[in-house]
Amino acid sequence: MNIHALTLSEVVRRTKSGELTAHRVAEAMLERIDQRDGEFGAYVSVLGERALAQAEALDAKRASAVPLGILHGAPIALKDLLATKGLPTSCGTAVLKDWRPDEDATVVRRLEEAGAVVLGKVKLTEGAYAEHHPTVSPPKNPWAGERWTGVSSSGSGVAVAAGLAHAAIGTDTGGSIRFPSAACGLVGVKPTYGRVSRHGVFPLADSLDHIGPMTRSVEDAARMLQAMAGAGHDPQDATSLDAPVPAYAAQLASGLEGVTIGIDREYNAAATPAVVRAIDDAVGVLESGGAKVAAVALPDCEALIDGWAVTCGIEAARGHAATFPSRKDEYGPALTGLLELGLRASSADYERLEQSRTAFRAGLDDLLQRVDVLIAPCIPGPIPAAERSAEAREQRRAERFIRYTAPFDYSGHPSVTLPFAVDDDGLPACFQLIGPRLGEGRLLAIASALERAADFRYPHLLANAG
Repeated sequence: MNIHALTLSEVVRRTKSGELTAHRVAEAMLERIDQRDGEFGAYVSVLGERALAQAEALDAKRASAVPLGILHGAPIALKDLLATKGLPTSCGTAVLKDWRPDEDATVVRRLEEAGAVVLGKVKLTEGAYAEHHPTVSPPKNPWAGERWTGVSSSGSGVAVAAGLAHAAIGTDTGGSIRFPSAACGLVGVKPTYGRVSRHGVFPLADSLDHIGPMTRSVEDAARMLQAMAGAGHDPQDATSLDAPVPAYAAQLASGLEGVTIGIDREYNAAATPAVVRAIDDAVGVLESGGAKVAAVALPDCEALIDGWAVTCGIEAARGHAATFPSRKDEYGPALTGLLELGLRASSADYERLEQSRTAFRAGLDDLLQRVDVLIAPCIPGPIPAAERSAEAREQRRAERFIRYTAPFDYSGHPSVTLPFAVDDDGLPACFQLIGPRLGEGRLLAIASALERAADFRYPHLLANAG
C-alpha cells in the first residue's frame, strides 16, 4: 500500500477503523521522507521520534475507546514560522535560526488535539516574503523541478504534492497559500481574516496575514480548517473572530442548485488566455450542475495592488524592529528591500491604502450579497521558472503577479484555490473561488462539486513511490 498516496481523509478513516495504525502510517511517511526529500528539499527538520511518540499515543487512545479527533493519525507538516515549544523555529531567516519558542502556536495545539501527527517543519521564503534566504536551497516542484514552487509556503506545497505529508499549513499575506497551491496543484484555503488564530505565528504583516491548510483534496482541506479554527475565538489573539465553527467536512455534499457564481471578465482578462479558458471550463461545469452565472464588476482594487508592498513593508518593519536594521547583514536582499521600503514609507501613504482597503471591503461585501462566490485566476499565467532565475523575477514583475491575490488579503475574504486540469505543459491549471467573510462552508462545497467533475490526479505520487 502506498500510504503516502492516500488522501488525509482516507488515512483518518483507516486509522479510526483499525485498518491502519497511526504508528504504521507515521513510520511509512518518515521512511518516504528519508528516501525522497533529498530530491525535493521540502523539510527544514524532521521530527521522527516525536512523530512516532504522537502516533503511539493515538493508537493507545483508540484502544481505550475514547472519542477520536477529526484528524486522527493524519501526518502533517508545519510551516517553520509556527511556534513549536522547545523546537527551532527559523521563519526562513538567519536571524531567528536559534529561536526555540516557549509555547506552541494555537494552531499547532489545535491540530495536535484533533489527532494530527506532526512529521516535521518545512521551508519557507525568508520571513514569509518573496525569496528564500541566500543560504537556503529552495524546494523543487514535484511536477517539474525547474518551475516555481510559489511563495512563501514553498515547503508546504512541495511536501504535500510530493507525498511527503498529507497536509501542511500555509500562511497568506499577498498570495502565499494560493501561489504554492496553484504551482503545486493543491487545494489551498485562505480563510476569512481572523477565522484561524495567529497567536504564535511569526508575522509578515499583521493586518494581512492569514493561516490556512494546503491539501490534496477538498475534504482534507475542510477537515484541516475545522481543526485549525477549533472552538473559534482565541483570547490570545485580539484579531481572532468570535464566531461558531461549522462542521465544514459535513457540508460538502450540498449541490449547486441555487448557487450563483459571479465572474468579472474584465478583471480576469489580465490573465493569459489559457488561464481564462480554464476558468470558462469550470464555469461550464458549474452551470451544468445547476449553478447560475452572473456578470459582475469587482470594486476598484488598483490602489491596493499597486500599494501592497507599502502596507506589507511598514507592518513587516514593525515585526522585525528588534533585528532590523541592527543585524541587516544577516538578511537576504529581497526581505531587506521590503523592510527598507517600510522604513521609508510615509504614514500618509499607509492611511490612504487603509481608506482604499475599507472601500474595497465594503464594495466586495455588497457584491457578495448578490452572488454566492466569485471565480477568478490565481497565478495570472503559466507557472514561472524557478525562483532565483532572472526570467522568473522579470515574469512576476511584468505580470503584476499579486493582482488576483493581494486584494483579498486586504479585504479578509476567504478563498479556495483548486486544481482543475493539466495545461499543455503537463502542469496544474488552477483558479480560485472567493466568498463572503465566514463563507468557507459554501466555498468548500462548490469546490467539492468542481473537484468531482475534474477528477484531478497526482500521477507523480505513484511514479515516485518509495
